[in-house]
Amino acid sequence: MVFDPSHQTSRAQVFFDRHELGRILSLYGRMVAAGEWRDYGVGATADACIFSIFRRASEAPLYRIEKRPSLARRQGAWAIIGQGGLILRRGHELDQVLRFFDKGRFKVVD
Repeated sequence: MVFDPSHQTSRAQVFFDRHELGRILSLYGRMVAAGEWRDYGVGATADACIFSIFRRASEAPLYRIEKRPSLARRQGAWAIIGQGGLILRRGHELDQVLRFFDKGRFKVVD
């Protein structure tokens, strides 16, 4: 059998583009400066790219910011997922989804 690269069925991995990653890292930097977050991780699969946010590196992620282009026409390609797997925000635009982390949303409880 002869290998023919034109008949490959594998898709390219999904990843953040420069603007998207810059916007996410800008938010991350602000939250690190505020003392809320301490570490992050980035991963990519064939159908999603995930930016995981940690309070401590040894814990499960507090939040996951996911990009799933296959959902772009339905619910939106972007999602913020909480620690228990609950979808906290979903949308078509990254900036709209990242508004979840605006200052007024969180209150300090003693």
